Amino acid sequence: MQHSVSAYIGLGSNLSNPTQQVLTAIERLKQLKNCSLELVSSLYQTPPMGPQDQPDYTNAVARISTSLTPYELLTSLQAIENQHGRTRDSGRWGARTLDLDILLYDALVSQDPELTLPHPGIASRAFVLYPLIELNKDLNIPTLGPVQTLIDKLNDSAPTRLDSAKI
Repeated sequence: MQHSVSAYIGLGSNLSNPTQQVLTAIERLKQLKNCSLELVSSLYQTPPMGPQDQPDYTNAVARISTSLTPYELLTSLQAIENQHGRTRDSGRWGARTLDLDILLYDALVSQDPELTLPHPGIASRAFVLYPLIELNKDLNIPTLGPVQTLIDKLNDSAPTRLDSAKI
């Protein structure tokens, strides 16, 4: 593998057996070319953002090492979403079989509409911050600061850890 960087990937699902969707997506991350799965957080259960008339989500965060560019990684993640039956017509915050987001790609900061980094919602989402700090308690998010500081500013309570899920 060429020069590699660390990237953090958010995983979420609330349709078609969400826990299994996330676990299968983790297995698919292991198979990505030019990527190596390094760490995976516990699974967490969280209420949906936006419309509340949908099932709770199962969420996790994975850290990978990759030599893919951010856009190549995005394309690979979208292919995994498609393999899981992801449709993009449910609107913002709609129910989905699988959602994979690049949360961080090394220390890259990008305002590109196709791929904003760090992920634009990262600072306000307990279902992202708690798994991130589980993986790296000293993690600093570019332009935002330490994950612990962001958690301390949250109005949300901690997400529910799903101890029974095997990763």
